Amino acid sequence: MLPKNPPLPYFDPTAIFMKKTILILLTVGIAGLSMADFQAPPAEKNGPIRKLSRALSNIVYGVSEIPTQWNKTNREEGGTVAGSYGIVNGTRKTVARLGFGIFELVTFPFPAYKGTYRQPYPEHLREATHPSTGYLEFPPELGFVSGTQYTREQFN
Repeated sequence: MLPKNPPLPYFDPTAIFMKKTILILLTVGIAGLSMADFQAPPAEKNGPIRKLSRALSNIVYGVSEIPTQWNKTNREEGGTVAGSYGIVNGTRKTVARLGFGIFELVTFPFPAYKGTYRQPYPEHLREATHPSTGYLEFPPELGFVSGTQYTREQFN
């Protein structure tokens, strides 16, 4: 014989509230992550991470300006000029890179140059404007740099 009023199944309102809260938070979290791809504009190339890496490379590898300027002056004007002017010019560019590197290291989280994260070299110091005495964004590389694209394709 069955009882007149069978016991109701256990009903916990806090468990239902927690399940709904977790479901809503997961939905909002996934939606937020999917929107992250849309939020990076094309100007993000010159963001704070690039500014930090530029600062560190200017501080650590800026000394590569000395042999680079010596070699460049040696090719263009000869060994005597390279032994004096090339070394002095390379030292000047090394000190400038060190100063720019320290400035960018301190200010890397903030847009400093004209409200952007671009390199802080004034227009008259950029290599694009003044190829013989200008500065590239990163210090020069030493040694042989190959521009050959290596692939597994065989040409007949």
